[in-house]
Parts: sequence; C-alpha cells; structure tokens
Amino acid sequence: MTDTAQRTLAQGGMTPDVAHSAPSDVLTPADRYGDLFVAVQSQRIFPDSKTFVDCAPLRAPQEIMRRYREDAAKPGFDLAQFVVTHFTLERTPPSAYVADPAQGLVAHIDGLWDVLMREPDAHPADSSLLPLPRAYVVPGGRFHELYYWDSYFTMLGLAHSGRHDLLVSMADNFSFLIDTYGHIPNGNRTYYLSRSQPPVYALMVALFESHGVARALRYLPHLRREYDYWMAGEASLRPGDAYRHLVRLPDGALLNRYWDERETPREEGYLEDVTTALDAPRRRAGEVYRDLRAGAASGWDFSSRWLANANDLSSIRTTAILPVDLNSFLYAAETQIARLSEAGGDAETARAFALRAQARRDAMTRYLWSDAQGAFVDYDWQLGAPRPQLSAAMAAPLFVGLASREQAHRSAATMAQRMLAAGGLRTTETSSLQQWDPPNGWAPLQWIGIHGLRKYGEHRLANDIAHRWLCTVSSLYARESKLVEKYSLHTSDAMSASGGSGGEYPLQDGFGWTNGVVRRLMGEHPDHHAHRVRARQ
Repeated sequence: MTDTAQRTLAQGGMTPDVAHSAPSDVLTPADRYGDLFVAVQSQRIFPDSKTFVDCAPLRAPQEIMRRYREDAAKPGFDLAQFVVTHFTLERTPPSAYVADPAQGLVAHIDGLWDVLMREPDAHPADSSLLPLPRAYVVPGGRFHELYYWDSYFTMLGLAHSGRHDLLVSMADNFSFLIDTYGHIPNGNRTYYLSRSQPPVYALMVALFESHGVARALRYLPHLRREYDYWMAGEASLRPGDAYRHLVRLPDGALLNRYWDERETPREEGYLEDVTTALDAPRRRAGEVYRDLRAGAASGWDFSSRWLANANDLSSIRTTAILPVDLNSFLYAAETQIARLSEAGGDAETARAFALRAQARRDAMTRYLWSDAQGAFVDYDWQLGAPRPQLSAAMAAPLFVGLASREQAHRSAATMAQRMLAAGGLRTTETSSLQQWDPPNGWAPLQWIGIHGLRKYGEHRLANDIAHRWLCTVSSLYARESKLVEKYSLHTSDAMSASGGSGGEYPLQDGFGWTNGVVRRLMGEHPDHHAHRVRARQ
C-alpha cells in the first residue's frame, strides 16, 4: 500500500482491510512467465487468450519457470499438460441461482446482483488479480474482475435495486485503486495497470451523493489525483506536441486522448495483436500495439471509429484521435472538482477548475464541433482534421451539460436522422467486423444518449430510444431468459431479436452494465410493456 493510502486511513477516510488477501505484486503474466507466456499464447493452448493470464499458479512462479526451462528441452515435451499441471483455471464461484421463467426483468436483474458479486477473500496468490478491500460486481461471462467504466452503469442499477451496500463497497474500491496505483486501471488485473478506461469517477461520485451513499466532498482528493493522472506532462508540453494522455494543439489548447504505457501486445489478446501487427508492414509493431491498447482503454475495443480503414484493424490510430466522449468526461471531472472545491471553502481551486472546464469547452467547440454535420465528432490531431464519421459518442457533450442549446438541438436532429436503428441507438454508421460498430448496440451508449437528450428537453427522442432499447432487451429475455453484453439493433421483434456479434470473443451472458441500465430505465418507465414480459422455457 502506498504512503497516500496509509495517510488516507490515518485521516479517517475509507477503511479498507486487505490483510486477509493474498500478497500481490504488479508483475503481469508476460513479465512473470516470459518465454512460457509467449509459448502458451502463441500455440493457442486455450481458445481464449484471456484464459491463461487469469490462471493462478499451483506453486511458486520461480519454481514453475525452473521446471519449464528444464522440461521444455526434453524430447516429447507437452506444453498443454505442463500448464494443466502447474496452473489452475479461474472458475466462477458456485451459485444456486436459477432463472425463474415466471420472473419479470426487474426481479431477474435484482436476483443476479449476488451472482455477479465477488468477495475480496477470493484473491489467489501470485495471480494477475489485484486485491480489493470490498465486495464488487463483475460484468459476467469471461469477465471475472472489476471494470472501470462498466461499473458506473452497473451502479445505476444497483442504486435502483436498493443495493446501497454494494454502492458503498464499490465507492471504497475505486478510491482504494486511486490511492494505491495513482489511477483507476482498466480492471483489477496486473495486465490492466498500464491503462485506464473512460474517466467516469466524477459521475460515480455524483451518484454516491444523490443516493445518500456518501457526501461527494469526501472524494475530492481522489478526484484531484485521478485528474492529475490524465493531465500529466501539462506544464512542459509545447504546441503541436503530445505526452501520454495529453495533446497541446497548435493554438495552445489542451485536449486528451486514450493511451497505454506499454507498446507490447495486450496480454489478454496476445496472439490477436501479434497477428494484427503482421498485417501492418508499413508500421512499426510497437505503434500498432500501443494503438490497440489505447483502443482497449477507450472501452470501444474495437471500432471503425479508431481505424483509417474500417475493414483493416491494423490501420488503427487511436492515439492520433481526440475523442468526444473522453474530453466530455474530463469536462465533467473539472466541473465536479470546481463545485466540490467551492463547497469545501477552497475558492481559488474552484475558480481554477471552472476556468479549466471553460477552456476545454471552448477547445471542443473549435475542434470537435462539426457545423456541417450538426454534431460533435472526434478530431485527428496528427492530420489536423475532424474525423468524418459520426458515432454515438456525439451524445456525451449533452450528457455532461457541455453543449450549447443550439448544439444540443442540432445534435438531436442528427441523432434522429442518422443514428437511430430499430432496436436503439447505433454505435457508429459504419458496419465492420468490430463489435463497436453496427449492427451492435450497447447499454452505456443508450444511457448516455437518452439522458443527454433529456438534459436539453429532447424528451420525445429520448423516450423513443428508451422504448426501442427496452423492446430489444425484453424480446431476447422472453425467448432466452437472459441479458447479454451487446445486442443486434436490426429489429426489436420478439421472434428475431438477437445478441450482438463481432469482435475477438463470443457473445457474453450476464451482464453487468446491461442489467444496470435496463434496471434503471425500467424504473423510469413503469408502464412500459417490458415489465410484463416473462421468459419462455
């Protein structure tokens, strides 16, 4: 634990106790197992690259490596058998939960929270799992750990389900991560420490306060520290230069991008990344790996939004792009820090952050607002030009209250005309093999779109999107008795609604953020026919 974490405890902040958890360090599986890791991933010992990096060793890693180097040199060495002998797969905790076909969606979701909950004492020694002080909720399926931006949307549902116990736990966990590592990683795995995800901690803090979990002022030091992580290098950055998450544009304006500290293949997608880099002969492999990692940090992994060629993942250029949603979330952090500083009696800091928020808003209007398209778009700072395609991220400036009234109403018109599908709000306008493109729709984007529109009085379109999404989710629930990670938006008809497709892994059941958004929307639409849907078995 860092000195900062110890000071927080001494000052009467959160009181996490990780003494019961197994010791952990920050070595990733690739760092720890070297050539063994490369062999396992390259030979595809497991169909999913994430499986091995989530395994726990059955003996000391040093001993495993000693045995591997001895055994691998022997004739007839069986790598798969060696892995089975020396590692154990991470398994989902047993649960007595069985979906009841007589249950409606609300009861089904409320019953799933405990199924998706993990306790901190389940941390295995020397695994990639980073210990947390409190219970937490995972997405489900292949995702056995806490995820940063997923959790905000999960928390929306926890709050509406009355699970304030888990809200408190999640609040302490995220504060602990900031205190311990200086930022909130993508997830609580060692191989996620080199990057974060969309910075929605300020939104979480507002949620905690609105539901009486804790006063937002309590989290101001954590908000400041996370903000410093995103703004590192600001003082020495010259116009036209970039450093980590930060870009200073030619006129001196500052905007942010997604970034990862490493330029190696993602450990949870090792073989996929190596293969992708081989398809980019004109680019250095490390550059491709960095952009793939930054794409994962965005949460949109992957999307034509980050690609020079929608049909070629190796053309990814995430670090060259200043995203609408990332900068909107940082605007929300700046306004929240200004508000809380004022409430805490620090007028000087309040003024400084109000000015920062206004400067970001002005820069986003200059660089990210497209008058021709009537929408906010991403900006390619390396090419000095806005990205031509629209994405559902256009709703983020509305969601955080950054857009002007005119921008919001023009955005609503563009959204209705170009981003609306039968089953909800499209991700982008460009179909591809990537999962963050049509025909897929995702719960967090529906929420951001719906509530961004409502903030500016666009209730008819907001209600239309909510209706389409609830029809999509409830239709699949009626047929298959489950909620899933993503949905195809081609239809919301009960007989043909389906889960989404594309990406690097099969469709996952569960599912944390779908449950959270749907649970909250069901509360906001008490008369919607989705309340009357029952599963058929």
